[in-house]
Amino acid sequence: MERHTVTRTGEHVTTSTTAGRTPVLISDSYFERLRQDFPLLEQSVNGHPLVYLDSGATAQRPVTVLDAETDFLLTRNAAVHRGAHTLAAEATELFEDARATIAAFIGAQPDEVVWTSGATEALNLVAYAISNASLGRGGVATERFRLTAGDEIVVTEMEHHANLIPWQELAARTGATLRVIGLTDDGRLRLDQAEEIIGERTRLVCFTHVSNVLGTVNPVTHLARLAHEVGALVVLDACQSVPHMPVDVAALDVDFAAFSGHKMLGPNGIGVLFGRSELLNALPPFLTGGSMITTVTLESAEYLPAPQRFEAGTQQVSQAVALAEAVHYLNDVGVARVHEHEQHLTAHLLSRLAELPGIRLLGPASAEERSGLASFTVDGVHAHDVGQYLDDVGIAVRVGHHCAQPLHRRFGVTATTRISTYLYNTTAEIDFAIDRLATVREFFGADDDGANA
Repeated sequence: MERHTVTRTGEHVTTSTTAGRTPVLISDSYFERLRQDFPLLEQSVNGHPLVYLDSGATAQRPVTVLDAETDFLLTRNAAVHRGAHTLAAEATELFEDARATIAAFIGAQPDEVVWTSGATEALNLVAYAISNASLGRGGVATERFRLTAGDEIVVTEMEHHANLIPWQELAARTGATLRVIGLTDDGRLRLDQAEEIIGERTRLVCFTHVSNVLGTVNPVTHLARLAHEVGALVVLDACQSVPHMPVDVAALDVDFAAFSGHKMLGPNGIGVLFGRSELLNALPPFLTGGSMITTVTLESAEYLPAPQRFEAGTQQVSQAVALAEAVHYLNDVGVARVHEHEQHLTAHLLSRLAELPGIRLLGPASAEERSGLASFTVDGVHAHDVGQYLDDVGIAVRVGHHCAQPLHRRFGVTATTRISTYLYNTTAEIDFAIDRLATVREFFGADDDGANA
């Protein structure tokens, strides 16, 4: 199986592969060459070369990731942690090796990584486990998690629904109060509000590392310090950060973090919950059944330590193996280099968007203060029409409320168009998209005041 390796010499960074490709400098041309690893990007859509600018929703997968999952299914497929035969032992070893790979990627220990179906399940796992603790499940060890009336859960106005609704439900089940940190007009968190809201009644502070709409990169360590000073736990939505920038959960000082495989070159159906070991081992389980128990009688059960206590049922083994291969790919390219490339793309994107009349950008205006995505409105043209107009020439973008209705409501819009980049995108693709976008208002007859003619 071919895999990229990266070598640094002085100020230059080169890449080679086990197939013996000629080393090239890490530059636009290098990232253009990486596109060869992504077969899907070679196709045409509506008679035009595909320009895929929707990686914020789902990233494409390199051949090595596709091959890793196929190879497992062809040669190692078996249930893990259950059989004594050779295939089961080999599958279990690959499964746990994958866990160790992901743990190292985010600065965690293997027993702090729980496999889930995605970030949505990971966040719900924490919320429902705390709910179970609040009902008295788990004994004395769970006291620190129990919520009652008067306790407070803090979220922000920029949250994806997956990091908002679970906490709404937890508040409803326990009688706790949900409090919200608002946003500035340029899409940053109101840190003055955060300092006022996070207080002695706060039990949980749940927020996104990077907004999936605004691109805002939030000050995680600052918010974590505010939370920990009052004894609250921190839950981080890292879906838009782990694939795109170096993330060290220990350095960030968060208690839980969630992210999904399909946003970081990996397969669907696999996600990760990071939790500090002592917290995971104190929480009661969310799902129950096989593979998460030590002893079962007809009256009761005892549970395995974390992470297995949260992994009931048949696991996503081939997906975990493929996600580990995605991490190897990102490590070989260099996550810091991916981040630099995306910042370059974002700066170019913001500059080009600023040239167009009738475009309203949501979020910070500087590339240094945001991730590689930009959401915007077009005066006089609905976001869905913008998306279809771009798709007509093979440009794939995301339109809608992006599972963040409260955020859109805050800025007085119902939907936006979002361009999101990744390591396989180029400035030429952004130019093509912006040049097409420049003609959208004329096509739909939108006048200069933003009204439809």
